[in-house]
Amino acid sequence: MNISKFNSFYYGAPPFTVATGGTITTDGDYKIHTFLSSDNFVVTTLGAAPFNVVEYLVVAGGGGGGGEVSTGGGAGGAGAGGLLTASGLSIAVQSYAVVVGSGGAGAVNRGVSVSGNNSSFNSIVSTGGGRGGVPSTTAAATGGSGGGGSWSGTTAGALGIVGQGKNGANGGSVNAGGGGGGAGTNGFATIGTGVGGAGGTGLSNSISGGAVFYAGGGAGGSWNTILFGVGGNGGGGNGGFLNSMNGISGVANTGGGGGGGTGSGGNATGGTGGSGIVIIKYKFK
Repeated sequence: MNISKFNSFYYGAPPFTVATGGTITTDGDYKIHTFLSSDNFVVTTLGAAPFNVVEYLVVAGGGGGGGEVSTGGGAGGAGAGGLLTASGLSIAVQSYAVVVGSGGAGAVNRGVSVSGNNSSFNSIVSTGGGRGGVPSTTAAATGGSGGGGSWSGTTAGALGIVGQGKNGANGGSVNAGGGGGGAGTNGFATIGTGVGGAGGTGLSNSISGGAVFYAGGGAGGSWNTILFGVGGNGGGGNGGFLNSMNGISGVANTGGGGGGGTGSGGNATGGTGGSGIVIIKYKFK
């Protein structure tokens, strides 16, 4: 016999929590609210313990990758959106705003790339991923995870926020860009003769019922090679290659960072960051 259900019924307390918002699925005795865009999580009935707490995953939008044109070289990959997750958060009968951050735009040529936007649930705020560095004009930015540095002039990778993500890698080795940080690991340095650094690895989370990686960093742009930097597991975009290729965008609703572009006379654009996601899970029977 389920004692908690019996006690709730006997003493007149609501037997379990009822809520609306997002796309609702079930996994055994748990309901899962998945938010792919901003909405409200509305608790209309609150059950007694253990039905009055939630588990959550809040992932911010990934940053935009750097771009490049004319002089030749790879831009930095962008950092992944910050990732926060925990269980045992108490809730009440009320409406909670849920914000799902969009990914930042990649740089066009040597314009400024854009960091990702924050995601939030109640007072929990994940910070958008840092933009990737753009050669000679724009440094990589800090964020949930930090952006990777470009090959020239702005080579330093940026820092991630402790508890949300990791650091971006430096660029500059043989004209290639560094990888953006992911939720699980720092971005990776450039390798060999001009291969952009790989994006940092994201983190696996099973809140939705199966293991999924989120918040992978974007890869740096390569230079004068058919090899390309690989986006981090968790939606990070690959870097551009062969001197005039765009970076690949991060995957939607993963918080993945955009890949850095590469160029020599072409117009290379950085990849756009992947949008974030918010998932809320609670026991309902």
